[in-house]
Amino acid sequence: MSFANLLIADVDGIRTITINRPDQLNALNRDTIDELDKVLTEADADRSIRVLIITGSGAKAFVAGADIKEFAHFSVEEGKALSADGHKKLFTHVEGMNKPVIAAVNGFALGGGLELAMSCHFRVASETAKLGLPEVGLGVIPGYGGTQRLAQLVGKGKAMEMILLGSAGMMPAAEALQWGLVNHVVPADQLLSTTLELAGKIARNSPTALGSAIRAVNAGYEPGADGMQREIEEFGTCFGTADFKEGTSAFMEKRKPEFKGE
Repeated sequence: MSFANLLIADVDGIRTITINRPDQLNALNRDTIDELDKVLTEADADRSIRVLIITGSGAKAFVAGADIKEFAHFSVEEGKALSADGHKKLFTHVEGMNKPVIAAVNGFALGGGLELAMSCHFRVASETAKLGLPEVGLGVIPGYGGTQRLAQLVGKGKAMEMILLGSAGMMPAAEALQWGLVNHVVPADQLLSTTLELAGKIARNSPTALGSAIRAVNAGYEPGADGMQREIEEFGTCFGTADFKEGTSAFMEKRKPEFKGE
């Protein structure tokens, strides 16, 4: 696959997606969102891909926000359509992937960049990373899930503080770790290797069970969904999979399982 704004690397069942617009600090424009939608859809259907990593090119930014020049003159209805389209194609898409998606945050993760990182199933940040939602300083609010996912991760009070402070509420990586906004903080030169190591450990597990676990956890945050009931359903479904038979057989035979994801 070849994309204008993305670099794709597949190694040992792990797909690394690098947003490659360094001159724009990897800002998300509509073309990049469309490309991410395509590569994520393809990866979800590819059995050889077990885990995905999303990162940004260069040392300065993961994603430093949305591309403001694209929507500076939008009307109310155009603004609503922009948000809805982004949710569908990228942010909700990432969160709902049946395969684990890890954000490797290698610098500024601001606005849409932090919203993308929060859409991923968990986050690894470099020591130099800074995270924030500065939108109110532009006369707008986070529109790609930031008002909802940030509160889920750090609590309502801290989310309100960060969002209402705008750029002044930017959080360094060490503080983000304390608040649970990121899972790990590592030296910048170890970011990708650490993330790949975590991805490799995840990739050794059952693909069908990983997908079930993601859906069960997500259900606890879906309006109107019964998370406990979804867990029961997903748990039971696992018993009918080839991965369950392989996993239990391998355990009893004292060998490593060879999961197929079927």
